Amino acid sequence: MTAVEFRRLALSLPEATERSHMGHPDFRVGGKIFATLGYPDEARGMVKLLHDQQAALTGARPDVFSPVPGGWGRRGATYVALAGADRATVYDALLMAWRNAAPKKLLALHSSLRSGR
Repeated sequence: MTAVEFRRLALSLPEATERSHMGHPDFRVGGKIFATLGYPDEARGMVKLLHDQQAALTGARPDVFSPVPGGWGRRGATYVALAGADRATVYDALLMAWRNAAPKKLLALHSSLRSGR
């Protein structure tokens, strides 16, 4: 997985937009950040997950997913090691993060989105 592929997948989600947050790209839906790219280095992305989602992904793929250190990680911020990740795994994580941030009306319009793209 490359940063370009991560960006493309994030922006493929309905109404996702790219902005900048603290000097690195972020991806938003309904004005809420659901993922970032390039922090703390170019080799990682980040997805904002619920605690149980974070636990499932970090348990299943510790080579790809790890909690962000400190309070952000305890609130679900999860690093994605791009080099070890495959497209379907990253898409699933981005979709989870997008669903966590998307407004309910938008979720209802796109309830047919499936994982493993």
